[in-house]
Amino acid sequence: MPVAEGNYVLLLTSDGRSYLVEVKDTYFHTHKDSVYLKELIGKEFGEIILGKNGTKFYLVKPSLYDFLMKVERATQVIYPKDIGYILQKLDVGPGKVVLECGGGSGALTTAFAFMVGEDGKVISYEKEEKFQKIAQKNLKKIGLLNRVIFKNKEVKEAFEEKEVEAVFLDLKEPWVLLKAAWEALKGGHFLGILVPTTNQVSRCLTELEKYPFVDIEVVEILLRKYKTNPERLRPEDRMVAHTGFLIFAKKVWEK
Repeated sequence: MPVAEGNYVLLLTSDGRSYLVEVKDTYFHTHKDSVYLKELIGKEFGEIILGKNGTKFYLVKPSLYDFLMKVERATQVIYPKDIGYILQKLDVGPGKVVLECGGGSGALTTAFAFMVGEDGKVISYEKEEKFQKIAQKNLKKIGLLNRVIFKNKEVKEAFEEKEVEAVFLDLKEPWVLLKAAWEALKGGHFLGILVPTTNQVSRCLTELEKYPFVDIEVVEILLRKYKTNPERLRPEDRMVAHTGFLIFAKKVWEK
């Protein structure tokens, strides 16, 4: 399908840079060159675009990964390396209802909304209005705003929802909402938690023992990329190591 006005596209350069841009009547400037974005209308993904100074750009379709890596952020975001595992552990898919508390800038919210499809729903609690506005902006960019119910409030005792299929907590003290998460979940369904430090993990594990949760798991996901030189294949000098600890559990009615 040809590129249309208002679409988001990814412009790649031969030196490995990438730019996520909206196609509209304006110039996009890089450190080397500029592209008149309106001229992309009618182009096909995969074509080569020449900048004003002759720089070669590859026009490609942005993936969910590209949107997640380039979200506007006012908080630390959850990285794609963690998001993929979260989606699988929480069994997020078409038609599901997912509740998150601590939506932040909306990277995970975006992934949840993408996966639940038109028939699913994401409920996102965030006490900071300024963060929630950024999350809404990011969701609108990818066309998924209508799949999310935003709630600008701090939860202290209970969520308004019951019988949801997954709950994810991204808070400084998630253990205070474990009872609320248990009450909101359907039986046999899935809880996820993100915390950055080991003492927070320990506190969560201690509190989880007080409620009917089973199949408890703690993981840390590391990502190492490799240089794409076939003659000198080796790891990149830098890697995405610790970003947070993930805790997962399943609700049962009694232990």
